[in-house]
Amino acid sequence: MTAAPPPQPTLTDGELTLRPWRDEDVDVAHGLADDEMVRWFDFPGIPPRSGLVEAVERWRAQYADDRAVVNFVIELAGETGPVGSVELRRLSPGVGNVSWTTYKPYRGRRVAQRAVRMLVGYAFGELGLDRLQVEVDPENRASARVAIRSGFRREGLLRGGGLLQGERRDVAVYGLRRDDPRADSLPGWTALMDSVLPKKRVIAHVVVRDTGGRVLLCKVSYKQDLELPGGVVEPDEDPATGALREMQEELGFELPLLGVLAIDWLPRWQGWGDAIEILYDGGVHDPSLLESLTPDGFEILDVAWYSASELAALVSPLNARRLPLVLAAPDILHNLRDGDPITAQP
Repeated sequence: MTAAPPPQPTLTDGELTLRPWRDEDVDVAHGLADDEMVRWFDFPGIPPRSGLVEAVERWRAQYADDRAVVNFVIELAGETGPVGSVELRRLSPGVGNVSWTTYKPYRGRRVAQRAVRMLVGYAFGELGLDRLQVEVDPENRASARVAIRSGFRREGLLRGGGLLQGERRDVAVYGLRRDDPRADSLPGWTALMDSVLPKKRVIAHVVVRDTGGRVLLCKVSYKQDLELPGGVVEPDEDPATGALREMQEELGFELPLLGVLAIDWLPRWQGWGDAIEILYDGGVHDPSLLESLTPDGFEILDVAWYSASELAALVSPLNARRLPLVLAAPDILHNLRDGDPITAQP
């Protein structure tokens, strides 16, 4: 038989307190419910008083059930009664979900952030959990800020993962592990920022020319357009190494990179996010170089030389714009925006 859990504790930092619900809290809390709570908790309207009474009874029963749910009232020194609530709900062994609400008169005073941090300490300490997570509608920016400032890293987006007022909505997931560095340390802070700041793909292609001024292009298996050798740079890989790796994997050959011919920004396109592309100079070679190349037969089906005048009908509109520029002036660095010189207005 499982032993009964200890009584729900009271946690405090001297000014903010987390404690169990009392019966007299219901009238105060019910009177502070507002449209913001209705929206983000997907209530059909302001819940009746009886609904909160039932919720408090349910939370007490769930706490008694091996602390499946621990819901605390939030108190603030100098204020009477609850100013909000914060909850931990077990999802699986060692994993819990955190949620909270701050009542309207007390928003903007870091109440939720401080309460969540105290709950995190309780969850990793007394409860012995290994991971906590928060699920937030991406438009609920206030709650997203609370999650980040409480040490939770943004981990991903569940597309259509929730319903809000009958509408299918995305859900942003934020996670925190017991062994993550503290948010107020340099490694912890940079990891938090890295989880939410924009990330662009980097693409590294190689422009290989022959003595007749032609460019080496690959026939690929996944689209009709001919493409330059190279590809997407992998995490923790520098672009030049990525370009060389791609050439080795695709063509069984490596060429010395002589420099950078162009840097291009690519806007969103056919499901791809925007990206930075670097065109490296693969040098000028005898046309017989083709005899040394061995297309992998899976991604690269064939390779051949093509003149600038042939490109328009064979390559993407992007390469049709920029490759003639690069081939005509290979001795300068081309700063491009979607294949056009960056001096032009977008």
